[in-house]
Amino acid sequence: MGRSYFVDEAVEKYLGGVQAPPGSCVTGLLIGQSSPQRDFVVLAVQTPHRANEGQLKVSKRGCLLEEIDVQWVTEHARQVSRMLPGGLCVLGLFLVTPPELSKDAQNTLKRLIFALDKYITKGRLWDLSEEDVTDRVTLHICSTTKKAVCRTFDVKDPKSSAKPADWKYQAGVSSSWPMLTCSVELDLQIPFAESSSDNTDKWMKDGLGRWAKRIEAGHCLINGRQVSDDSELISGQKKNPKITQRQTLPARILVSHEQPEVNERSSAVVQKCSGSVSVRGMVHCRAYIQNNKPKARHAAQAIKRDIINTVSCRVEMFLEDLLINEGSHKGPCSGPQALPRRVFSTMPGSGLSVCDYMFPDESTADVAERLKEMLDWEPQEEDIDISLENSQLFSSVSEWEITDSPCDDSSKHVTSQAHVPNPKSQKAPQYYAGLAVAAAIAVLATATSLLYFSE
Repeated sequence: MGRSYFVDEAVEKYLGGVQAPPGSCVTGLLIGQSSPQRDFVVLAVQTPHRANEGQLKVSKRGCLLEEIDVQWVTEHARQVSRMLPGGLCVLGLFLVTPPELSKDAQNTLKRLIFALDKYITKGRLWDLSEEDVTDRVTLHICSTTKKAVCRTFDVKDPKSSAKPADWKYQAGVSSSWPMLTCSVELDLQIPFAESSSDNTDKWMKDGLGRWAKRIEAGHCLINGRQVSDDSELISGQKKNPKITQRQTLPARILVSHEQPEVNERSSAVVQKCSGSVSVRGMVHCRAYIQNNKPKARHAAQAIKRDIINTVSCRVEMFLEDLLINEGSHKGPCSGPQALPRRVFSTMPGSGLSVCDYMFPDESTADVAERLKEMLDWEPQEEDIDISLENSQLFSSVSEWEITDSPCDDSSKHVTSQAHVPNPKSQKAPQYYAGLAVAAAIAVLATATSLLYFSE
């Protein structure tokens, strides 16, 4: 038996309005939430056209599906993934083709879905759990008959074949999903051993990965109390289909900084640190959980992943800006640099929020333009909420003094040159103090030897 997808009626209306001119193919994303029991699709988004490029046209043999720009489709998926809060993800793809290409549509969708999943999960910092669903959905729609064929592929199995799936439309699929909110204060410092831009991504990913592990292992408080993993997220309430009001639940993540045991040898490796990136400030996170008896562990997992995703996304944007500056010979930035602020806007129909990242020199008009381009929807500027992250999130790159100290997150021996006096003036007192201690030990050893021999 295949999987069942419960699809919001707003998606049905959107797909029905996708216009594919005769002989053209249209691709797009399907967005929603998966669970071990059932899957939900709450949003469909058409792939935008590249500048000065139209849709794929028909040749004498018809529209060539193999000419679909896979790179453009997957890049759109990556950008949309950045805009999704916790609990929502890109579940799959839809493809609209003329009837003469229906036979080849499934092979094209398989090629696209595997490429898409590989690309958007490449930099993911959190690990899949045993309950995570690895099936991705594809929907082929005939532009003439409007007939839709739903299939799934297991993206973790390269040899996976298409499996049939049910596609069911319902009203208000996500209207009553609980929303978790959480504000997290960051004080993250990531050292790296080489200043070459070729290795910056590696060091950043390693440093963020260690931080992400601590977030995943943290304790989650929901409504001010810690609940067991298997307890229901909203207990003591009977499900009433007539109630569509969304409930907001405040969450808090308690992270313990692991310290080695007294008798445990430290595994820190002594390396030379040449620089670091620090991230400090407050971030606002939110997640949505489907209301089919959600468990507390599912809610905790969703909000933790949103924390990790939004921080890694903004650090990635910061590094991209650094590479642009380096390529234009502007050199690295000096001092704290404001990272883009996370802003939210509510999607019509579903009532779910999507997000974007507004740089200090941008306005809500710029955000509205991006939402329109990426999500095929025209938001009103006054509906974009920019107030949730009032305090700025800053990041900075520091040039470090090279010292033989452990290059890890807890290292306190590496200090920024911008805030340290001349290193030469620091070495002399340490050197002479060491000589004094050595001399004292030598005198004490000599006195002990004389006393021993005299006895």
